[in-house]
Amino acid sequence: MDDIKLLELYFNRDEEAIKQTHVKYGDYCFAVANNILSNREDAEECVNDTYLKAWNSIPPQRPKVLRLFLARIARNMSLDRYEKRMTQKRGGGETELAIEELSECIGGSASVEGEIMKKELENTVKRFIKSLNERDRTVFLRRYFYLEPNPKIAQRLDMSSDSIAAVLNRIRKKLRKYLEKEGYFNERQ
Repeated sequence: MDDIKLLELYFNRDEEAIKQTHVKYGDYCFAVANNILSNREDAEECVNDTYLKAWNSIPPQRPKVLRLFLARIARNMSLDRYEKRMTQKRGGGETELAIEELSECIGGSASVEGEIMKKELENTVKRFIKSLNERDRTVFLRRYFYLEPNPKIAQRLDMSSDSIAAVLNRIRKKLRKYLEKEGYFNERQ
């Protein structure tokens, strides 16, 4: 079923929309959630929560790209669950590592001058990502949006893990320079 028909089901409040979403995007949403959580049961729960959030969001929202809309919901649900799990027990993981890697570029604290600054920063990072070549964009998004570990990205792109690490290091340096040029800075140096 194509996305236009699928969205029609949502707008008609037809419960078939959930079933068809699961058929078409269930594995994709699970992969997004599982990359973050590394726990099958938690990932499955997040996927189910993703369907519920999509049901409650459509309408009024009409996503331009349903796949990315669902991925963002699954990612946010998974990050919330991950954060709750980490506050209960401290430990390392791919999500924590990815966030730590990016913090050297973005820095700042939880109060980044409110939602306006947060949105401006988000738009600036989106412009930066669009400026990257296809390979670098893929590596960056696989690492920092999908939170895939370097070896998995390397395998997917037929590269070595060391090459992926080097590419990510160069991209983070470029991002930091880009953000500095745009008026953002990292006080920690």
